[in-house]
Amino acid sequence: MKTKVCKFGGTSMANSNNITDIANIVNSDNTRKYVIVSAPGKRTGADRKITDMLYACYHEVELNGECADTFSKIRERYVEIVTDLKLDLDINSCLDEVEEGIKKYRTSDYAASRGEYLGGIIMSAVLGFEFVDPCDMIRFNDLGEFDADTTNELVAKRLSKVDYAVIPGFYGADATGNIKTFSRGGSDVTGAIISRAVMANIYENWTDVNGFMTCDPRIVENPVHIESLSYKELRELAYMGANVLHPESIFPVRINNIPINIRNTFQPDHKGTMIVSERDKKKDNNLITGIAGKKGYSIVFIEKSMMNSELGFARRVLSVFEYYDVSFEHMPSGIDTLSIVVADTEITGKEDAIIDRLKKTVNPDHIELLTGFSIIATVGHDMSFVPGTASRLFAALAKQNINIRMIDQGSSEMNIIVGVNTPDYENAIKAIYSEFVK
Repeated sequence: MKTKVCKFGGTSMANSNNITDIANIVNSDNTRKYVIVSAPGKRTGADRKITDMLYACYHEVELNGECADTFSKIRERYVEIVTDLKLDLDINSCLDEVEEGIKKYRTSDYAASRGEYLGGIIMSAVLGFEFVDPCDMIRFNDLGEFDADTTNELVAKRLSKVDYAVIPGFYGADATGNIKTFSRGGSDVTGAIISRAVMANIYENWTDVNGFMTCDPRIVENPVHIESLSYKELRELAYMGANVLHPESIFPVRINNIPINIRNTFQPDHKGTMIVSERDKKKDNNLITGIAGKKGYSIVFIEKSMMNSELGFARRVLSVFEYYDVSFEHMPSGIDTLSIVVADTEITGKEDAIIDRLKKTVNPDHIELLTGFSIIATVGHDMSFVPGTASRLFAALAKQNINIRMIDQGSSEMNIIVGVNTPDYENAIKAIYSEFVK
């Protein structure tokens, strides 16, 4: 029998009606054997996510040893869900355990993980599937880093004894039992981990959209839906801000070439987007797959004569950013110039110190910090080897009087990245979309 792993996001878990929708989806296909759940998300725009409230509980306990007021709101949410679903489940005992645990363990990882834990208990009762705690099988090392090989062995062994299971997402534990979480959105990663271990035929990731769009629908009205894309294309788009799927979730599944299907819990008949190891280019006539971008970047511009002949120059520049614990995004260069592109969130508050240290370290002829940039990636397999692709992109921006402040194509076969002034960001995406898609 085929095996499907299904992950359901926070919106899908937000209330009893949505959880009933999940149950209908799972029960409609007996190959949907392993169900991963997130913590309940927002019910309305003004609502708060359970995970955010749990983080708040942790901070309140750190300050005054109690979190009764905030936790009472969490309790209300879960009790309401269980009552509406008419479950024979003593959820208050589970909630008591969690509230005491937040005060006892006093770690943000423990507190944040309990949203998925409680959601998993409820979903297990709804479906009649066995509840499997990821603490027993998803392993982190002593440094808090995910241990992929040990985890794969433990998951495969544990789930070989279970035909159908509900597994909370987002967390695991170290060898001593201390709970550790992935970064936000990490339930996507849990689903991929389970898919790899059970050799799933497909990993279904159920959310509140019909998969990926060619670009942000908040910028371009009704953009074209992407039917399929490759792991590599997903990585590029997700990293640049297309936040439908956690970018790290591709690593476990691509080991065994397991396809990911992004589906919509609220439109289950829609086929969504398929993410595969290699996209069938014969079925897709579009030159580009998608456009994605981010605001909030700065550029450290360095100029020095004969820079190219100065051995170790770039290494010394990057050592300064490493010293201040600043990651960089791109590093376009010329014969006598070097630009380091960094997110504002990385460099804010460290600008003067970095500039001063760079002056002492590499003695530049000129150095300055340029702010107010946004970065846009145009992504598609082999597009950079199609003659005229870059010129079309640049011409489309020129027609809209948009100045390109940075270009980074490098050796990649699948993206062209441009930096523009942030006020031009939305119009730049519209211009690129109009040129290549409509």
